[in-house]
Amino acid sequence: MRLTLASLALLSCATAAHAQSPADRCGAFAGESLGDDVKITSVAHIRAVGPGISPGPGQPPLTVGLPAQCRIEGTINQRIGAGGRSYGIGFAIALPDDWNGRFLLQGGGGLNGSVNPPIGPTAAGGRPALTRGFAVISHDSGHKGAVFDSSFKIDQRADLDFSEASVKTVALLGKDITRRFYGRPIGKSYMAGCSTGGRESMLAAQRYPELFDGIVVGAPAMRTGNSNLGIAYTQILFNRTAPRDKDGKALVEQIFAPSDRSLILNGLPKQCDGLDGLKDGMIENVAQCRFQPAKLQCKSGKQADCLSAAQVEAMEAAFAGPKDKAGYPLYAPVPFDTGIVDDKSPLPGYLPTGKPGVFGPVSRDLEIDLDARINEIRADPGQRLTDTNYWTNLNTFLDRGGKILFFHGVSDPWFSAFDTWDYWQRARKANGEAWDRASRFYMVPGMGHCGGGNAFDQFDLLGAVVDWVEQGKAPEAVTASRRDPAAGTRPLCPFPRYAHHDGGDPKRAASFSCRMPAQ
Repeated sequence: MRLTLASLALLSCATAAHAQSPADRCGAFAGESLGDDVKITSVAHIRAVGPGISPGPGQPPLTVGLPAQCRIEGTINQRIGAGGRSYGIGFAIALPDDWNGRFLLQGGGGLNGSVNPPIGPTAAGGRPALTRGFAVISHDSGHKGAVFDSSFKIDQRADLDFSEASVKTVALLGKDITRRFYGRPIGKSYMAGCSTGGRESMLAAQRYPELFDGIVVGAPAMRTGNSNLGIAYTQILFNRTAPRDKDGKALVEQIFAPSDRSLILNGLPKQCDGLDGLKDGMIENVAQCRFQPAKLQCKSGKQADCLSAAQVEAMEAAFAGPKDKAGYPLYAPVPFDTGIVDDKSPLPGYLPTGKPGVFGPVSRDLEIDLDARINEIRADPGQRLTDTNYWTNLNTFLDRGGKILFFHGVSDPWFSAFDTWDYWQRARKANGEAWDRASRFYMVPGMGHCGGGNAFDQFDLLGAVVDWVEQGKAPEAVTASRRDPAAGTRPLCPFPRYAHHDGGDPKRAASFSCRMPAQ
């Protein structure tokens, strides 16, 4: 056998790494040089911890522990940029003592701006990638700031890093650190994220197809200009139905009274719930739900037990999505699902509550120029570079054996699950049979943005994509679970199939099967 210089170097590193304890190996890494543009700011060996650690801001504590690990933190391309501010891609990588040979890039959220704990929690069914033995890296995409602080965009490099470049930059650095630390090659590389992390995962497959073997995409923020326009349009439509104050301004907190919300919440299942074989408040058969708000309309005048004609008209138009003057759709329709009336979660449902939420600061506007707004969005170069809804040719990624799973909460008020499904279908058309051999899409009934809601929102798509990449086991039904409002399990089916109740205990996934909706 002939050894190359590269393989000899790795063999030498592996021998040295094996001779050291994990803690000693971690401490020694502080002296490593990772290039002129990489500054290591912290190296620490962290002991294993039990359950109870939160995976990130606003997220519930983990029910599993985290392993002993070497945590390395640093900055890539630290510099003073526009406005005299400090920029650079902050990162943190966790290298478990017991490594399984896999690498994972963790997606971000919002406009990033902070480095979340590198544990890989997305779509991992409560068992993060780090707990499984993955090396995991996370990053802030090139700037520091609050989650929706966009002021970094005045700096060209920071804007480019956020839009796309940080994914490649951090992935390559993370892989280099992982190989050096363990002294052996990486087996397989993965990426997973939701929201902005879902967008980053999409662009990884689209623009850097050689970087990852398996990808999980959740509720991607893939065209935020259009989705924000859809939200603004919806707010305007509902504002027009609201009572007015003495100055003629909409009293937005009175758009939907509690009785209206209860009426809609009860009316949805009556029209759609029984289509899945079980009336339990969960609309599993998403494809066949044809909810008609008009069936809840008052026959004359507004009463507490029915909706006004104006409310019905606004709902029908809002959920159909905005169109320009020529009738061209500017955003996708929004699914009717039980979570649209949620007014208690930190991110309320799609029907406005009169409080800040997905609609941002409370607006009382009554007019919107859709054509002018969409022209502004289309003229924004940063938006065009950030958007990931256009590129569907993924043959390089697919030809390498890449696998990609999508999931989206049907009650997501921020991004329409139908918009992501539309992308999946267009990608299928562009890539043919290769797409069916490499991708699945999972609708999650009742789930809000990336989690929560009246939903079975704990599911392991990370394990599913690993098994597909490494064992050729194509995923079909994935068991999902929930703790509230009633604990249980249920199959999560590749869309458009849905979980149909076949009889037996409705709290057990075995009582359901995945069926295609009737034509």
